[in-house]
Amino acid sequence: MTAPWLTIIGIGEDGVAGLSAAAREAMAGAETILGGDRHHDLAGVSTAKRLSWPSPFDAMIEAIAAHRGRPMVVLATGDPLWYSVGARIATAIPREEIAYHPQLSAFQWAACRMGWSLADVETLTAHGRPAGQVIPYFWPGARLLILTAGTETPGQIARLLADRGYGPSELTVLANLGGPEEARLEGIASDWAEATPEIPPFHTLAVTCIGAPTQLLPRIPGLPDEAFEHDGKMTKRDVRAATLAKLMPARGEVLWDIGVGCGSVAIEWMRAAPSAVAIGFDTNPDRLVIAQRNAETLGVPALQLLEGAAPDILHEIPEPVGTRPDLRTPNAVFIGGGLSEDLVDAVLARMRPLGRLVANAVTLESEACLTALHSRIGGELTRISTAHAAPVGPYRGWRAAMPVTQWSLIR
Repeated sequence: MTAPWLTIIGIGEDGVAGLSAAAREAMAGAETILGGDRHHDLAGVSTAKRLSWPSPFDAMIEAIAAHRGRPMVVLATGDPLWYSVGARIATAIPREEIAYHPQLSAFQWAACRMGWSLADVETLTAHGRPAGQVIPYFWPGARLLILTAGTETPGQIARLLADRGYGPSELTVLANLGGPEEARLEGIASDWAEATPEIPPFHTLAVTCIGAPTQLLPRIPGLPDEAFEHDGKMTKRDVRAATLAKLMPARGEVLWDIGVGCGSVAIEWMRAAPSAVAIGFDTNPDRLVIAQRNAETLGVPALQLLEGAAPDILHEIPEPVGTRPDLRTPNAVFIGGGLSEDLVDAVLARMRPLGRLVANAVTLESEACLTALHSRIGGELTRISTAHAAPVGPYRGWRAAMPVTQWSLIR
């Protein structure tokens, strides 16, 4: 077994004094220490060569690998494996070559200062990511702890809350936790949406969601149809919920949504599981614009979209960058448009083991295609019929939607 040459140390506002004896020993023996300016200041005087984070940030792996076999320390804030640099390094450097020394995370500090049980709050990040991705977690009474990107983030999140009916939500900025300059600043989302006070750059944001939103938008499928902007082409709520049940959203997994329309299935997939990602394809550029707006409004701005017809467009899927999942090999595929046996064969050839495929049809021609696929490949064939009460003169009656034939398969 290879002895660790790389040590990743979490450091807090109390600097070296808060480190374990083993972490201090690793720092004393390091030839090179990599970290941000703030980390180097906290670490104090050292004979080691100091390196700052490279630009672009992904060049960090190359910079670290250049020191392989020689004692090196990387400094991070708090827990280096919780929304931090340690997770990125672990994808490129073998585990047995790394030793980790965590410090209290920002989430632990913030939960203690708020008197919240960490097990009962959502721990989120807007650091290096769009602030809008916290939107799916807005819910009356929810408590959120959010790592921020700097002084602008609290105002951004305040506006997102206020725009969605959560204006009375309580916001608390907890800055420089555990250090001599620790500070606390409290406010209300509606106030900060209008004029955000001066915020210390290094802080964690605590949010208690309060309000009476006009729509309750849960993370489980399916959202009301009126939650989406659309031009009439969309998978309706009841069928969408049944579709996503067969697609089975899971942490970090990849969905292809072929014939994405307004994006309803892909968006709900991403909302339903942490770090789930999706890429949508459509031949109609106007629908792709609508899908992007829906993704931003509903808190999944990372939805990727490509214009073109599948399967020809599939070769244009970009290669993964950093720790992002590989969009070229899906865990699940939904075909809502452009159905053909050739398309199904193409996506099955790229799907990962235990991948889920769902295709919906409303026309007789598409239904015939699904019947042929079911006969040739197997899977499950289902007819979904729904009806909703609607006015019939002075009375009410059932108004049926077009039945949907659904074919699903686990590879």
